[in-house]
Amino acid sequence: MNRRWTLASSVAGAVVVALDGTVLTVAQPRLQAELGASFAEVQWTSTAYLVAVASLLVFAGRLGDRYGQQRVFALGMLGFGAASAAIGCAPGVGWVIGLRAVQGVCGALLQPATLGMLRAAYPPDRLAQPLAARTAAIGLAAAAGPLTGGVLVTGLGWRAVFFVNVLPALVFGLPALLRPQRPAAGCRTALDVPGAVLLAAALSCLVHSLTARPASVTGLAVAAVAAAVLVRHERRTASPLLPPAVIGSRAVGAALGVLVIVSAALFGSLFVATYVLQRRLGLDPLASALRSLPLAVLMVTSAALCPALLRRFGTRGTTAGAAALLALGVLTLSGAGSTPSLGCAFALLGAGFGTVMVAATQAVVRRAEVAVAGVAGGLQQTALNVGPAVGVATATALMGAGTATALLTLAALAALGVPLARALPRADSGGNGARPGPGTGGEGMPAGTGGDHAPAGREGDHTPAGSRGRHAPAGPGGHHSPAGPGGARGLSGADGSRRLPAADGGRRLPAADGSRRLPGADGVASITNSADERVHGGVPGRR
Repeated sequence: MNRRWTLASSVAGAVVVALDGTVLTVAQPRLQAELGASFAEVQWTSTAYLVAVASLLVFAGRLGDRYGQQRVFALGMLGFGAASAAIGCAPGVGWVIGLRAVQGVCGALLQPATLGMLRAAYPPDRLAQPLAARTAAIGLAAAAGPLTGGVLVTGLGWRAVFFVNVLPALVFGLPALLRPQRPAAGCRTALDVPGAVLLAAALSCLVHSLTARPASVTGLAVAAVAAAVLVRHERRTASPLLPPAVIGSRAVGAALGVLVIVSAALFGSLFVATYVLQRRLGLDPLASALRSLPLAVLMVTSAALCPALLRRFGTRGTTAGAAALLALGVLTLSGAGSTPSLGCAFALLGAGFGTVMVAATQAVVRRAEVAVAGVAGGLQQTALNVGPAVGVATATALMGAGTATALLTLAALAALGVPLARALPRADSGGNGARPGPGTGGEGMPAGTGGDHAPAGREGDHTPAGSRGRHAPAGPGGHHSPAGPGGARGLSGADGSRRLPAADGGRRLPAADGSRRLPGADGVASITNSADERVHGGVPGRR
């Protein structure tokens, strides 16, 4: 698959999932009336999906790493469409609940693959733009969802909202199934099934406990125990579900934390805002949706502008500023009463969240090697599923003290994203965020390496000087080599030295002056530099 089709498939998968969630909310009252369902049963049409998808996202990402992202994307997309069609034909609410769980499993397969495919198709320094397009499309789906759902339910009934998913599932799922891409090299490690079961148990108990009314303390305790056992298991197993290079990265951990915090603040605030708009101000659902339209508009706009912000301010500055913007939006919402003030609050929320989505997501995905990109995507999606559950649970618990108290608390929660963003790299780079220094082959990389975690002698997009990759930083042989002419096979350097073949990581034979040199960020570095070190995003190796 070419990059354009990969991007289109990724966007389509993300939009189908986002649109499905928003149109269902509109369809639920009509579904309840026609199927004679109780309120609890209708709530389970959402809960069954949320529990299934949240508990399986990381393992689904691991399946994509092992068997190929496009193959898993195809299964998820086609399965999602088939489950949607089956729900549209369901004879009773029990069938709807069960099929929504199946739809959640397929959604779990689908979502990490949309990010894994992008990571495999684009080099790290070009990921921000496709991620921005994906985020903008999600914003459009969020804006169009209620309107689309209202039109379909009013004109064709609640079943029509599920049949909408069938056509895009076929259009994008079948080509990916018929022309799957091979998984990246190094992906054929054993699957950590016990780890997957423990993680699924922890996340399913957590999400169910947070979405239950009232929240279940027992479920939270079970989730904590399962998480503790998971940590112990992951430290001992030879092939962990959560690779240390991903889960142990300071930057990845900070980015995931920011995503949980800002999504909790946003969705908790929207929960409170719905109550304020419809109960306190007496607006109907359509009028409420129109008041919140600036959120979707600014989310799309900010996502489109985020790549430029990343180039100008870097990952750390962009993420911290966006988190502060979102906190200001929640704070403004707490005192808003007029239409202009509400519009301003929703605009700030959209601008902050759209920017954080792109900046933090690229911080997670681009720091993962292609071989573990699915797991990284699964962690990102898990953060965006757990965060809203935490936010709504927090808002529900505080609503008794008043909406202002709930919103002020959520604003404080959003503000925590600012100091947390300081753990992100200052520059918009694919390395570990360290500033380039003498003898380094890129941001935080040792001499002899040429990009994100590429060991010496490997061919590909991020190989060291002397190989055929596109990002060899120094000496001849790379697409962006600053020193010396020549191509990947050239043997003569600008200083008269001769390079050995690529497999040696770009070492040079003695030059005319008798010195021995290694390529670095400035084209020349002393042999005393650690040319043979392997640095993986600043993450120490497993003990």
